[in-house]
Amino acid sequence: MTKRRAFLRQLGGIGALAAPAVAQPAPPALDLRGLIPPGLAGNDRLMQALQLRVSTAMQDTMAGPVANLSNGDADLYPDHAGTFTKALPHDVYGRVNPAAFASFQNALQSGEFSDFEKIVMGGTRTLNGPQGGLAFDLAMKDNSQFGPPQVPPAPKLASDQTATELVEHYWASLLRDVPFTEYSSNALAALAAAELGSQVSYTGPRNPSGAVTTDLLFRGGFPGETAGPYLSQFLLQPTFLGSQPITQQQWTYVPGIDYATDFSSWLQVQNGIDTGLRNQMDPVYRYRRNGRDLSSLTHMDVLFQEYLVACMVLAASINPAAPGSFAFGGAPLNPGNPYNSSLTQNGFGTFGGPDIAAAIEEVAVKALNAVWYQKWFVHLRPRPEAIGGLVHLIMTGQQDVTDARLSSVVLNSQALAQSYKKFGTYLLAQAFPEGSPAHPAYPTGHGTVAGACITVLKFFYDGSFVIPNPVVASADGSALLPYTGADAGQLTVNGELNKLGHNVSFGHGIHAGIHWRSDTDTSLLLGEAVALSYLHDKARTYNEPFTVNITKLDGTTATITNQGTS
Repeated sequence: MTKRRAFLRQLGGIGALAAPAVAQPAPPALDLRGLIPPGLAGNDRLMQALQLRVSTAMQDTMAGPVANLSNGDADLYPDHAGTFTKALPHDVYGRVNPAAFASFQNALQSGEFSDFEKIVMGGTRTLNGPQGGLAFDLAMKDNSQFGPPQVPPAPKLASDQTATELVEHYWASLLRDVPFTEYSSNALAALAAAELGSQVSYTGPRNPSGAVTTDLLFRGGFPGETAGPYLSQFLLQPTFLGSQPITQQQWTYVPGIDYATDFSSWLQVQNGIDTGLRNQMDPVYRYRRNGRDLSSLTHMDVLFQEYLVACMVLAASINPAAPGSFAFGGAPLNPGNPYNSSLTQNGFGTFGGPDIAAAIEEVAVKALNAVWYQKWFVHLRPRPEAIGGLVHLIMTGQQDVTDARLSSVVLNSQALAQSYKKFGTYLLAQAFPEGSPAHPAYPTGHGTVAGACITVLKFFYDGSFVIPNPVVASADGSALLPYTGADAGQLTVNGELNKLGHNVSFGHGIHAGIHWRSDTDTSLLLGEAVALSYLHDKARTYNEPFTVNITKLDGTTATITNQGTS
C-alpha cells in the first residue's frame, strides 16, 4: 500500500477534513554530499541540480495541507441522490444499486487500483481516469495541497443556487442553436435573461443596475469578460501553426438534435449503456457562433489545444492593412521577460517559443490530475443530467421514489416549462448521446486546464496589450466580420484569455448541459493556483534573472521571479 493510499484511509473516506495548513519557515540549506558517491559529490553542476530539486520539493511540502471538505450531500440522502453514480447500475427510477455503490465507495476509500477493478458497473462505459487524482507530481505542490479557498464545498443539491444553475442549463439547452449575435432579438433569450436576473442566487455577471441582459447570458464575470463579443478573439482570429494555416473554422454538429430527452434513454445513459446514437456532423466547416459549436469543439478537443492556438494568435496577429494576411510577432512579451532589452541573445528553450508551447501542454496534465483529486476523492458532485432526472420524477408525481429535495426555483421556473413544451419531459436535453463524461462534476477538467493554461500565457505575454481588429462570426458561421462595438478598442490579452477560459468550460458545461456554472468558476481559480505553483517551481530552474507580474483572475497581482512567486 502506498503512502498516498494510507493517507486516504487515515482521512476516513470521501470528503474528510484535512488538518489546516500551518505557516512553515523556508527550507534549510542541506548538505547532500554525504548521501551520494564521492565521485559524484565532486561534480558541482550535479550537486547544484540535486540541491535545487530537494529544496524545491521541501518548499512545496512545507506549504502544508489544505482543509478539503465536501458539501455533505454524500451522507445526507440514503438513496445517494446527491452523489455522482453515473455508469453504475440503477433501478427503473434511476436509483443506484446499493451493492454497486458499496463497491464504488470501497475503491474510493482504499485508493487501490485492484479495488477500482472490482467496481460493479452498469454497462460497457468505464469510469474516466480516477487514478489521475492519486498521481504524484515532481514539479509543483501535491494534488492534495490544492483546494480552499479556490475550491469550497460545492453548492448543496437542495440549495437555491443549484436550482438556479439548473434553470440556466434549461435555458442554454433551448438556446443551443441561436447565434450569440442574435440573443438581443431572440424572445427566449429575453425570457432567460429576465428569469436569471430575478434570482438572488444567480452568480453570473449583471449590469450596473443589477439586471441580467441578453448580452450577459452565459458569460463569466472575471475582468474583461463582459467586453466585446461573447466569443473570445482567441476562438476566432486566424493564425498559423508553423507554416500550417489555422482558419479557426471547425467541424460542428447538426443543429436541432438533442439527446436523453426521454426517460428510457436517460436511464441508459445513467447506467453507462451505449444508446447506439451518435452526433450528426454538419458537412460545412463553420466559424464558432453558438452554443452547439462550443459544445462540439469541447467534445472533440485535445484539452490544451485552444490555448496552444491562442499562443499562435499571440505570436502572429492579423495585419490590419491586409485582411487575411499576417504580421508575425504580434503581441509583445510580458514586460518582465529578461530578453526584452537584450541586444545579444534571445529566448528559445527558456522564455522562447519552445518553452511557451511546452509549458502550456505540461501544465494541462498537472491541472487535470489536481482537479481529478477534487472530483473523485473530495466532492463527488452529480451531473446536471442526473438532477434533471430527479426534476422529472418530482414533476410527474413520483417524488416518493427519491430522497432528493429540490428548490422550487427550478420546479416553478419558466425555463423548465419551456423545456417541457419542446421535449415533452422535464429532463435536461443533452448535446451528446452519452450525456456527460463518466466522472464527477465538481470542478471541471476543461475549466481547470483553462485556468492553468491562460495563467501560463499571462506569464509569457503582455496582458495589457489591446488586440487589434476584433472580429465576430456571421450568424451562419460562414464568415468572420469586423466587430464594431463601442468597446472594440478595449479587448486586452488578459480579458480575452479570461473570456477564453469561460467560453471553453461553459461550452463543455452550460451549453452542452454537463457541468454547473459553479463547477467552471471554481475550476478556473483552481487551475490558476496549479499554474502558479508550477511556475513557482519552474522559475527556480531558469538561469536568467527576471521578475514577471501576472494579473490574476481576481484582479490582484502575482509576482514570479527566479526565486519563486509571491
